Amino acid sequence: MTPKIVTVIQARTTSTRLPGKVMLPLAGEPLLLRMIERVCLAKTVGTVVVATTTDSADDVVVELCTQHGIDVYRGHPLDLLDRHVQVGIEFNADAVVKIPSDCPLIDPAVIDQVIGEWLANPHIDYVSNLHPATWPDGNDVEVVSMSALTRAHEEAYQAIDREHTTPYLWQNPHLFSIANVEWQVGLNLFASHRWTIDYQEDYEFISTVYRELYDADKAFGVEDILQLLRRRPEIADINAVHAGETWMTRRKAIA
Repeated sequence: MTPKIVTVIQARTTSTRLPGKVMLPLAGEPLLLRMIERVCLAKTVGTVVVATTTDSADDVVVELCTQHGIDVYRGHPLDLLDRHVQVGIEFNADAVVKIPSDCPLIDPAVIDQVIGEWLANPHIDYVSNLHPATWPDGNDVEVVSMSALTRAHEEAYQAIDREHTTPYLWQNPHLFSIANVEWQVGLNLFASHRWTIDYQEDYEFISTVYRELYDADKAFGVEDILQLLRRRPEIADINAVHAGETWMTRRKAIA
């Protein structure tokens, strides 16, 4: 029997660095909708669910999903581990795929590659392309077996583990079996290519890429964006000041 895959896109409107980013216009539609389009072009994502919060500010996310027939779940504003577990339970998942809503340039082929690694090895608890991260930032895919996710939910108690969903798994390789899908052997584009959205400059970069490459009939991918940046290196300069920054680097800077 083929395992039941449930792909969760976590989304909220109360981002501190760029409030309302998921609803910003992108090629004539809200950014979140454009990202869902790209995720749904992947062949292995199974059921796609937007996991938002019970905060009234996120009513607009629920309305958007309802209008477009997209499954949506509302849960704890800060406990994303619980949000993902509850979605997995509600939709009878064998594995939950975690994709954050700040990845509107995510390549459907990358999603299929990471999920495909788990489908070929379903005994593995956790498969991602983030440990180490070598793909252009903004292609984040994590696959967690439901049994491992449930165990993390029962055992993890630190705020960082609850807020970021998966640290308890990848920080405890003695408890969980872990695999990683790398970009290319010997190459690492994560720190030099920032395709995620946290700041206004990121939005301007992503909007520019969409203006150059968006085609409603087919998805552009990693190689298409890389070719664009080779032709137009000034586009990469738009948000280069934030290259290499993640929630982990911000946490270390504060500490």
